[in-house]
Amino acid sequence: MISKAGVRRLGAVIAVLGAVGALGACNRNQGPDESLSAFSAEEIFQRGEYELETSRRASSSLRYFKEIERLYPYTEWSRRALIMQAYAHHRAREYEESRAAAQRFLDTYPNDEEAPYATYLLALSFYDQVDEVGRDQGVTFQALQHLRRLIEQYPDSDYTRSAILKFELAFDHLAAKEMEIGRYYLSRGNYNAAINRFRVVVEDFQTSTHTPEALHRLVESYLRLGLRDEAQTAGAVLGYNFEANPFYQDTFRLLAGQGLTPEAQGEGWLRTIYRQAIRGDWI
Repeated sequence: MISKAGVRRLGAVIAVLGAVGALGACNRNQGPDESLSAFSAEEIFQRGEYELETSRRASSSLRYFKEIERLYPYTEWSRRALIMQAYAHHRAREYEESRAAAQRFLDTYPNDEEAPYATYLLALSFYDQVDEVGRDQGVTFQALQHLRRLIEQYPDSDYTRSAILKFELAFDHLAAKEMEIGRYYLSRGNYNAAINRFRVVVEDFQTSTHTPEALHRLVESYLRLGLRDEAQTAGAVLGYNFEANPFYQDTFRLLAGQGLTPEAQGEGWLRTIYRQAIRGDWI
């Protein structure tokens, strides 16, 4: 036997489904403006949620959320509909539209409790387009910028932990791009150009996973140019910070093959890096 509480819950479910069904029937027979204007903002919102969860096309829910803004502007439901537009666009992989809706939400409701989520969606609209390292990295820079904004402005939000992880992955992605170009120059014998790329990784992306290889490739490049002091210093930095890394073992053998050791020699940018490592300011 169903309890009284169960009856009340069942009645609420039936009411919601009835409203959704009525909206669906109207939409099949009439235009969107005429049909939806007869319903409350809450009923239209529920229909939008239903479409979002049941339709294969996330964008099919957008008409409902947009109509709420038109029919019930400056209301609580209008505010909720706007953030749902950003989410629905993102689900549909319409990243520019998602970005625009999220930014409009932040411009209109900068102090709202959903502002962290809107900021997260804004960052995702860039991050989810970061894919192959061979492509332009402007999107990656934008993703990093907006992820950092979320981390700094809302450090205790529900989305900050995910943002930190994605920030680290995007950061590593940029380092991977520099390494790819550096390896290309190295394979072509353009050692100065290769050094410039590996230096960027060591100086600007030193916390990435690519730093040990960048230091090893610097040793290779400097040895090819006959710059023994620089090669030894790069090896010293590598050994001091990543002694257990396989790239250090390769570097040690490479230097030893020329009668050299991984020791800081001379002056220059790598010697500065080495001093910072000794002081604990690096890595």
